[in-house]
Amino acid sequence: MSMQIWMYTIISVVIVSLLSLIGVLTLALKKETLHKILLFFVCFAIGALFGDAFIHLIPESFKQFGLESLKTPLLILTGILIFFLMEKGIRWRTCHKEHCEGHTKPFVIIILTGDTFHNFIDGMVIAASYAVDIKLGITTTIAVMLHEIPHEIGDFGALVHGGLSIKNALIFNFLSSLAAVLGAVVSLLIGNVLKGFEIGLLPITAGGFIYLAGSDLLPELYSETGVGKSIIQFICILIGIAMMGLLLLAG
Repeated sequence: MSMQIWMYTIISVVIVSLLSLIGVLTLALKKETLHKILLFFVCFAIGALFGDAFIHLIPESFKQFGLESLKTPLLILTGILIFFLMEKGIRWRTCHKEHCEGHTKPFVIIILTGDTFHNFIDGMVIAASYAVDIKLGITTTIAVMLHEIPHEIGDFGALVHGGLSIKNALIFNFLSSLAAVLGAVVSLLIGNVLKGFEIGLLPITAGGFIYLAGSDLLPELYSETGVGKSIIQFICILIGIAMMGLLLLAG
């Protein structure tokens, strides 16, 4: 891999890792205000993840494998199933409620373990995208960042609720996020040994993004049934998609 790819990749994953500290900024916000802000970020993330998958990653995969090849659709489905299994096996969301207060240690450990693995995968995805094309790496990084903002805020609140001090929650969340750097380095090193590794990871990433946007994030918006707010949410999703489209046109 060229030094330019390494530079772009490391800078991107470091920025993504620093997002783990964003939780501290929410401490001064009222609960209602924070909820509204999070919903807007969720909407942008949905649009960006869908947009990156369908506008950038999938077309690039068909370009690399060919329109007649079954590799792209099969790898997309593989990505969906991998992220489903990752959610079932590692991500434990049920303890974000009050009834888990008596299970502090397991809750905190499971959250941090899940985040570490999730961030490692994010790093691999970003690195593989840059290895194929710099522009593709940038769009994927943006999609990951928009997804990570509400994710990191939620996890910070969960860690504090689980018994960690604000300082320790920030430290452990940041250390967990550094797994993205390790994942990026591993991905680039593997790419040097296994030819085509980064290309195969693109449709898997697309499947993962489709799963995250459709299974994790969209349900967060279902509780809001007001017409006005629903329209605003829909517009924010469109803005996220449009942003991915504009990045394609800008290239």
